[in-house]
Amino acid sequence: MKLFDFIHFGGKGSAYEKHLKESFPYDPEKQIPVVRSSICTGEKVVGFLDKETGHFMEVMILHNEEEKKCFMKIYGLSDIRTDY
Repeated sequence: MKLFDFIHFGGKGSAYEKHLKESFPYDPEKQIPVVRSSICTGEKVVGFLDKETGHFMEVMILHNEEEKKCFMKIYGLSDIRTDY
């Protein structure tokens, strides 16, 4: 089941959102939300880039634009950059 399904169907959204936030905490002062997109395969992964070390913490694979919107909603983001 995809992230979009968890959030919008079956009443599992809030539990999944809580799990995501607890497993992958986001600190806007130390991290930058980023979508990493492969120029070869088109695969997209969303996560957080540490401002100091440059370490990328992968949170999940994006299957479609709806999942990106759900990710942004969960973490209260209005915009997210894409790195290639």
